[in-house]
Order: sequence, then C-alpha cells, then structure tokens
Amino acid sequence: MSPKVSFHSSVTELKMHVTDLHRDVSLRVTGEIHIGGVMLKLVEKLDVKKDWSDHALWWEKKKTWLLKTHWTLDKYGIQADARLLFTPQHKLLRLQLPNMKHMKVKVNFSDRVFKAVSDICKTFNIRHPEELSLLRKPRDPKKKKKKLEEAEEDDLELEGSIYSSPGLYSKTMTPTYDSRDGSPLSPTSAWFGDSPLSEGNPSILAVSQPISSPDILVKLYKPQSLLDKAKINQGWLDSSRSLMEQDVKENEVLLLRFKYHSFFDLNPKYDAIRVNQLYEQAKWAILLEEIECTEEEMMMFAALQYHINKLSIMSSDNHMNNSEKEVDEVDAALSDLEITLEGGKTSNTLGDITSIPELADYVKVFKPKKLTLKGYKQYWCTFKDITISCYKSKEEAHGTPAHQMNLRGCEVTPDVNISGQKFNIKLLIPVADGMNEIWLRCDTEKQYAHWMAACRLASKGKTMADSSYNLEVQNILSFLKMQHMNPDPPSIEPITTDINPECLVSPRYLKKYKNKQISARILEAHQNVAQMSLIEAKMRFIQAWQSLPEFGITHFLAKFQGGKREELIGITYNRLIRMDASTGDAIKTWRFSNMKQWNVNWEIKMVTVEFADEPSLSFICAEVDCKVVHEFIGGYIFLSTRAKDQNESLDEEMFYKLTSGWV
Repeated sequence: MSPKVSFHSSVTELKMHVTDLHRDVSLRVTGEIHIGGVMLKLVEKLDVKKDWSDHALWWEKKKTWLLKTHWTLDKYGIQADARLLFTPQHKLLRLQLPNMKHMKVKVNFSDRVFKAVSDICKTFNIRHPEELSLLRKPRDPKKKKKKLEEAEEDDLELEGSIYSSPGLYSKTMTPTYDSRDGSPLSPTSAWFGDSPLSEGNPSILAVSQPISSPDILVKLYKPQSLLDKAKINQGWLDSSRSLMEQDVKENEVLLLRFKYHSFFDLNPKYDAIRVNQLYEQAKWAILLEEIECTEEEMMMFAALQYHINKLSIMSSDNHMNNSEKEVDEVDAALSDLEITLEGGKTSNTLGDITSIPELADYVKVFKPKKLTLKGYKQYWCTFKDITISCYKSKEEAHGTPAHQMNLRGCEVTPDVNISGQKFNIKLLIPVADGMNEIWLRCDTEKQYAHWMAACRLASKGKTMADSSYNLEVQNILSFLKMQHMNPDPPSIEPITTDINPECLVSPRYLKKYKNKQISARILEAHQNVAQMSLIEAKMRFIQAWQSLPEFGITHFLAKFQGGKREELIGITYNRLIRMDASTGDAIKTWRFSNMKQWNVNWEIKMVTVEFADEPSLSFICAEVDCKVVHEFIGGYIFLSTRAKDQNESLDEEMFYKLTSGWV
C-alpha cells in the first residue's frame, strides 16, 4: 500500500520575542496559519492577564510589520529561521517642538509617518498637519561623540515634558474650539490623560516662553555654511514608511518642524498653538542664523521678540479674558496674510482684462557685468502685464524700448537699507543658458513697494490686475515701516534692565556691537511695534520672516548632469533653483507650474524633471536619499491643491502618490 501523501505545508518552530515581558517563546505552527491565529496562540501560551490589543508582530530581518492579520505565514514568506517581535505599536517618542521644548508623546510606530504626524498634531491641536514632519537631530561635527550625549541631556529642559497619547482617543470625538483663542473646549481630557494639558487647555503650547539664558543659544547647533544647511535636510523621515521601518527607537529624540513653508489658512481664531509654534520656528531660525537678514531687519525682529516676551508674561495671567479684542484687530491683518501665504487661490482677475493696471516712472537700471564700474542709468520704465520696457526718456515711450525684460519665472530679491535710503530690487531673469542679472533702484519707499509687488507677481506669471497686488504693496510698506528708526530717541523708556540683547539678536551682532548699543537700538525699533497686540506681533513676525529673500528655500547637495562638482539645489513651494554652493546665488530657476512630470531612477539616485517648454533637468542627490528630495517636490505640489472649500480631511492616498514615487 502506497504511503499517504501529505498536502498541507510543513510544521515549523516559530521563534518570537515578547518585548513587554522580555521573554522568548516558540510556537509549533504550519505555514497555512494566518497572522491573527499566530498572535492568538501566542497570547494563550503566555497566559498573562493583560490588554494585548495594541500589540502586533514585527519581522526584524525584513523590517516590516505583519499587519495583514488575514495573511498566512506562507503568503508573507515567513520561514522557520524568522525571528518575530510581539511588541506594542504605540511607543514613546521624545519630540522637540519648534519652540525647542521637549514633550514625551505616545506615537504609533506602525503607522506611516504622514499619519503619525497627523495624530501628533491632533494631540497638540495644530491644524494642517500636512505642513509638518519629523526630522532627526543634526549632528554637530564640532562636538565629540561622547560629549554629544551629555549635551543632548543638557538641552532637554525637561520642565516642558508633557506626556500625552495620540491615536488612543476615539475616532468619533472631534474637538470643538473656543472661538476666542482657538483652545479646544470640552473633553480634551480624554485625549491628554493625566497630563498638564488635561485641564482642557493645551494652550501652554500657545504661549511663547522667553529664552531664559544666552547659554542656550551658544549650545545649540548653528549651521556655518549653506552646505551645513543642506546636511540638516538629510534628516527628514520618509513620510510613506513607518517609524520602525526607519530604525527609530523608543524614546528617541526627533524634531517636529514645519517642513513645507506654505502655511494654509493661518487663522488666530483657531490657530493659537500653530501660530505660536510657527513664530518659535521663525525666531530660532533667525537667532541661529539659519536664514540671513540685514542689521535693520535683525533689530526689528529683536523688537518684536522683546514685545512678544513682555506681552506673553502679562497675558499668561489674563490671557483668557481679553483675547476677543485681539482676534478682531487681527482679522484685518489676516486678510493681508492670506496673500503672502499664497493660501487661497486669489487669482480671480478683477474686472475686464483690458484694464490691467500699469506702472510708469523714472527708475535707475543697472546691469552688473564683471569688471565694469559703470553705475546705474536712469530710464523711463513702463511695467505692463509681466514685462518691463526701458526707454531713454519719457518722450520716447512710444517708440522702440532700449531694453525689455519678461519677468515670468525670474528670481526677485530685495536689497534695502532704510537708514541709507537704498531701495534696490535684484532681478535674475531666465535665459536659455542661465539667468540675466538686472538691478532696479527706486527713489522712495512707495515707488519701491509698487515695483517690488509687481515684480513678485510677474515672476509667478500674474499681472497687477490680480487681487493680491494691492495687499502685497501694503505688506511691503508695513514691513519697511517696522524697520524705521525714529528721529527722536525714546525719552519715556530709559534703558531698562529687562532687555537681554544676548537672547534677542544672533551672535554675529553681539560680536559687532556693545550690549548697551544693541539695547538702545532694540528699544528704538520697539516704538514701531509697541501698539501691537500679542497675536498680531506674532503674525507680523511670521510675515516678516516670509519677506526675507531666503525664506522657504530648502537646500540639498546635488550633482547636475554635465556638471563637474557638487552644487546646491533649492526647493521652494513653487520652484526648483540651481545654486552656487559657496555664495547661494541662483544659477537657474525652474517653476513647478511648467513641469510635466518628474521621476527617480532609484538605482543611481537620479532625479529627472521634464518641463513643458525647456530641456529636462537631471541631478544626482549627494549625501541624501533622493526620496527626501522627491518628497519635497511632490509635497509642495500636493499642498498647492488645497482649496478653501474643502473639508478638513486630507487625501492621504494622493499625498503618497505624489511623494513616494513607487506607489
């Protein structure tokens, strides 16, 4: 009689490690058993009274969660030699928020990072979580390994540690917000457990805390060059993979930061925490010299910071009573902000196309060429649509212009010194083989504001008929006004001791001036902002940060096809910029609006972008996974699809499609 042939798959000994109990367990199973069944058998064998509902299996070698509980071991390809971990999906992370404070938070280590960040933001009551992400701490090359660990403990400032647990609140519970100050009403205690936030008031995150001592600034990592800035951006986590898949350990410190500099619908009525954390991120970027600003701008930022510190101390006492007045005042400032933030699609052209406004005026024009010292030449310039035409005089304006420039796709940089009455606009205009540099010099602030606003819109292909033009002019004027030095020095406030210049300006200016001089200048600049309410001052600070030429450019090291050495690529919300690695000057710009498609050759780490009417662009990412660069491009394109009338929900799948490159 022939032996029986067995068709079922072989029995294997499966080794598992239960992390909570530090126990190894072996189970005899067949390949046909599904993952759910394995977990059931395991829990029965452990016989420990405990809620195991948050636990799942993690396959160490393959770095993958076995979350499809209906799949069998065979389908997953799990053999006898596999070592599986039975471990909680929610683990503690130490998050450093934009305000540099650390919080302990429970996060789902099996969710994709995009979803995990979304849950973290729900916990902290930050709207539009798609703008934030997680970043690994940059290593400061100057610090020795051993010392680094100690330094990290130093700046933990554990008094800011809030233990809260996202992802465990019920899905049906939507927070309702206090219309006065945007703090959640009602049952937030269900979100926050027994944390300081559980008073139904996570507004501790909405209050700015002054920098307590200049030592903090000294200890923090400061990027010394553009290359250092580019290195920081290696640390962004991949949004479409989980924390465990990216080797993030329990209790590790990660930075929660605004990653995409495109802030949608920033509204003090609901965004007290978001506005404060944005203000904090801007403040640290300026103090740590991550972004360049002029001396006048630095004093204006210092004055705003000083003002915000003063009001924050006062307002933490009576914050809840008087915020209604604040929000009303700010409603006006808000409509301005919308346009600088390019949030709403405001490009409904007003009226009839035939009535597009124009500018015409005498403007000094300068074309810097190497080795020539020729100065500015005065021309009669007209600005129509997105084109500037220069004539030798007003009378010749009907003839052929001496020069003409189309500003679509150009880079526009301010070069302003108010005390020196210098109002320059630097234009880099795209031509076939790079960029042409032209400088315009205006005589007055008013002229500058109108021409600057027109140039900024024209670079995006918009004309002065766009509804945002007048608001842009107003924004520029108010930004300049804040930097004015008052003719009569403040007599009312003598130099008070509560100004601590070491905590208000970046190290560069501390080396340049005595503390007394800096204090006097900060007080002088403070007169321009002294009437602002707290939230308005924060909004103005954010707005002024956005007005800086380098704002919102994320740098990466790259080698361009045909290029010999490493260069920089800058990515912003609407364009890619090829930059000189030592000076940061733009060599060539490409707009996303002109982009047909982009793809990645994962083998050789090459990103290729194809455009509608110019040659395609290819570069290899140096020292950074090209996935990070790919995600920045896709992420900004995803953010540009947001519309006001959408409900708050995000199209997660769309985000992965645009950013992950292989979905």
